[in-house]
Amino acid sequence: MVQKTIVELIDDLDGGAADESITFGLDGVEYTIDLSEDNARKLREVLDPFVGHARRAGGRKQRPTARTAVKAGGDREQNQAIREWARQEGHEVSERGRIPQSLIVKFQEAHTS
Repeated sequence: MVQKTIVELIDDLDGGAADESITFGLDGVEYTIDLSEDNARKLREVLDPFVGHARRAGGRKQRPTARTAVKAGGDREQNQAIREWARQEGHEVSERGRIPQSLIVKFQEAHTS
């Protein structure tokens, strides 16, 4: 049986369709809100005078919209495949625990067309 999961973002302000999730911080607390393009523009316009006079405290200028790297931990089958491949390639890798990111990257490079 095939299952298809669809994630629909709903604008947290007006209940309509949301186009993006925006993360921002205030008083040491980080917030994420889902907004339509119009509401996101309004939020940015309201914050713009403050951002223009503020000092950056870190983080990226813009968050990536898609994550391409394997998430930390990954799934068991993927981790097992990486371990087996790494051993065949002459790398030392433990049976359990974290797989070094360098091996994950090499595995991905070897298995992408």
